[in-house]
Amino acid sequence: QVQLVESGGGLVQAGGSLRLSCAASGRTASTNTMGWFRQAPGKEREFVAAISWSGGSTNYAESVKGRFTISRDNAKNTVYLQMNSLKPEDTAVYYCAAGGTFRRNTNSGEYNYWGQGTRVTVSS
Repeated sequence: QVQLVESGGGLVQAGGSLRLSCAASGRTASTNTMGWFRQAPGKEREFVAAISWSGGSTNYAESVKGRFTISRDNAKNTVYLQMNSLKPEDTAVYYCAAGGTFRRNTNSGEYNYWGQGTRVTVSS
């Protein structure tokens, strides 16, 4: 029983920034690896970023590397995604997910719990 709730999405112009948050509740001991995925209109869900329990290991999709930063605050049971230099191609619904031991965790099947998603729209 883990609940994940995303927030922070919205409408932003190209080049702008947004900070997404994902608050976990319930069995937070099951929130080892945390990840962010996104699904753009007409496209399949894709991996964005992942972070280990300690925060010492991270992994990013090449399309967002250098622009996005994933972090977590375990005292607050919250994971963040700082998104800078946003592009119209970043427009999607962003989902937070919780999974097991960190490896690379780029596949959705490696995660056990999912949030409801928060929509990000980047205008050109």
